[in-house]
Amino acid sequence: MGINSIPAVHFGTTGQIVTRVGLGGEGVLRTTGKTEAAHRVIRSAIAEGITYYDSARVYSDSELYYGGIWQHDPQERRRIFQTSKSASRDKNEARKDLEETLQRLHVDYLDLWQIHDVRTFEELAVISGPGGALEAFVEAKEEGKTRFIGVTGHHDPDVLARAVKELPVDSVMLPVNPVEEVLGGFLTRTLPAALDKGIAVIGMKIFGAGHYIAPHLGVTPELLLRYALSKAISVAIVGCSNDSEVQTLAATGRIEDPLDKTELRDLIAPFKADARRIAFYRGVI
Repeated sequence: MGINSIPAVHFGTTGQIVTRVGLGGEGVLRTTGKTEAAHRVIRSAIAEGITYYDSARVYSDSELYYGGIWQHDPQERRRIFQTSKSASRDKNEARKDLEETLQRLHVDYLDLWQIHDVRTFEELAVISGPGGALEAFVEAKEEGKTRFIGVTGHHDPDVLARAVKELPVDSVMLPVNPVEEVLGGFLTRTLPAALDKGIAVIGMKIFGAGHYIAPHLGVTPELLLRYALSKAISVAIVGCSNDSEVQTLAATGRIEDPLDKTELRDLIAPFKADARRIAFYRGVI
């Protein structure tokens, strides 16, 4: 690893190595018709040495943007860890999502295919029941169309914790930010369940879609990302809209100094009074 390389970490117990920060599927990637800007962001991430790339079948043209890069540089694709997700709960629909995802990405397989945004116990029962999406995920892994299976959620930490415990998953994606420090749940129940199982943990909602960035209160993107990386996660992903944001992501990923107690206290303070309301992704009003 070079002097200026982003530290690489084990992706759970999969045997794979990824950079501790990854390019999220939000930002300019979750748009339509902005190919040039999206390609600049992806190429910037590649140039910075980022190896983890996030997407989802429902993220607008995100998969197409990646595909436009990988189809012209298959060697580069082999060096990176490409992920996507399906929000379908039915086996046949999930299978259809996967075929479309592979076509759009111009790849033969995914490194990680994730069951997207599980919110309720009822949903979980459908996914894991007869004819449910889980059957498509397991078959895809057996066929080599995905190397690993994951699950994601940001609505109910107990639902996601049960998914981690009961499903044959290699990873979980969950929100990691100061609001979660205040509320508990994802960091106090879901994360420990993942660590007990030995699976990889992907941190999302690092900036709360930008809502949590408040420089006048000392809450900067760098500080929020350092907070996430101080937790027992494998990789933190952030959606970016331009080269500057990618550079900030990579530069912060190279910082290995943990937050000290004073930094942590000062970061959490602005979120304490109104945490439940501003955890918008939980569906809390």
